[in-house]
Amino acid sequence: MLDSVNPLSWFRVAAEARRRRPDVIIFKYWMPFFAPAYATISWLAKRGRRTKVLFVCDNIVPHERRPGDTLLTRLALNQADRFIVMSQSVEEDLLRLKPDARYLRVEHPVYEIFGEPVSQEEARRKLGLPLQEPVVLFFGYIRRYKGLHLLLEAFPRVLRKRPAHLLVAGEFYDDPAPYLELVRKHKLEPHLHLATEFIPNEDVRYYFAAADVVALPYVSATQSGVVQIAYHFDRPVVATPVGGLPEVIEQERTGLVVKDVSPEALAGGLLRFLELKDRVDFAGNIRRYKQRFSWDRMAEAVEQLVQGER
Repeated sequence: MLDSVNPLSWFRVAAEARRRRPDVIIFKYWMPFFAPAYATISWLAKRGRRTKVLFVCDNIVPHERRPGDTLLTRLALNQADRFIVMSQSVEEDLLRLKPDARYLRVEHPVYEIFGEPVSQEEARRKLGLPLQEPVVLFFGYIRRYKGLHLLLEAFPRVLRKRPAHLLVAGEFYDDPAPYLELVRKHKLEPHLHLATEFIPNEDVRYYFAAADVVALPYVSATQSGVVQIAYHFDRPVVATPVGGLPEVIEQERTGLVVKDVSPEALAGGLLRFLELKDRVDFAGNIRRYKQRFSWDRMAEAVEQLVQGER
């Protein structure tokens, strides 16, 4: 029903919301592009009603900023009554732009929509990956802020000390040429599997099941849903110390947070993981740890905010 670039649809959605008289309208907010649509719908739907608007915020400030972002973000935030944020960095951004915001901070729940895991051998055979070498997975849209270029610079340092294979699974949202040039420069072709087409939900499990560890070499971040997918499949992560990533990783128990955003630090973190992987029960630790990332906690936060508590 809602087309974010068709203002006529905004009015249709607002009219339907007024007809239904909901207690709360929930928007998932992560970028200013949606601000005009969300603000218009919220203002029209609430006018003369007791309906509240709640934003579940992945980001407040976008990773890749453009002129007008702050103005559009304020426009959207000013029409919302309640907020859920999922990391300290997003909380800080919210309070900077809306100091009187009524909100709760709840960690991102674990994704449960990708099915049950398969065996590592089955996954690797399906994807054509080596059966014996450790596999490092990079998963998600390929954009500059997600740091694939850093991982490609780090991987030769790993290979100099340990055999390993890099699995990149995600669509290019940047020009592929600089990334492919790094692959050629470091002669990574024999150690790299690129799956840069769209990956349907039912196939996601094969990529995580095939991996020993998931790399998050982000240059900037608030939080990452990729961590929660990894935890769903009991896979540890190696991540840069940006945004809310360190908040959801137990060091050397569910993964590793490296010391800085650099190829050297990433390589060191991956090598440390490879050193620990047969000595630490990462999967068992994750199964215990991920209980805190439940959808019940998110639902309780929504109910608490809608009832007006803080």
